[in-house]
Amino acid sequence: MCRWSPSSVTSTKPMSAGTTETARLRLRHSSLADAPALMGFFGDRDAQRYTLHFADERACRRHIAAHERHRRRVGCGPWTVEEKEGGRIIGWGGLYEDPFDRRWGIEVAYSFARSAWGRGYASELVAHSLAVARDELGLSEIVAFSHEENAGSRRVLERAGFVFERYLADMDRNFYRLKL
Repeated sequence: MCRWSPSSVTSTKPMSAGTTETARLRLRHSSLADAPALMGFFGDRDAQRYTLHFADERACRRHIAAHERHRRRVGCGPWTVEEKEGGRIIGWGGLYEDPFDRRWGIEVAYSFARSAWGRGYASELVAHSLAVARDELGLSEIVAFSHEENAGSRRVLERAGFVFERYLADMDRNFYRLKL
């Protein structure tokens, strides 16, 4: 298992202080004010059938707050993902240690609005996240999870170089690892 610890990080520099960009995306620290826009997809039970689903904005805000507190402790956390052109919030993800289940270490994860599916945004986010993990955080490995039926997410991870390790029955997820 990947166990994150301060000794596994060669740099304590927080990832991309606040905002960073890829070719098409603006990635920024999340705020509680993002909850209404994030609920556009986190509240869509069908779209989120393989991952997080929130019943209301309050639950979404709690999740954002927990990750932002944890970002300050470990130096990374998920970003709110905006399209650079137009500034619309289309996703949430990046590198983080899950504040609700820290046994896995630093992982990469992502969720996107249906309107963003199939446009390569997840691959772009994962590629940027891996560069941050390697170049800014000095990490030696990253883990990821994907539901067996989520073919799109599995393809994103496999194209990025993640290797399937095992199925986790208690989580109903495939477990992947990438050595950096």
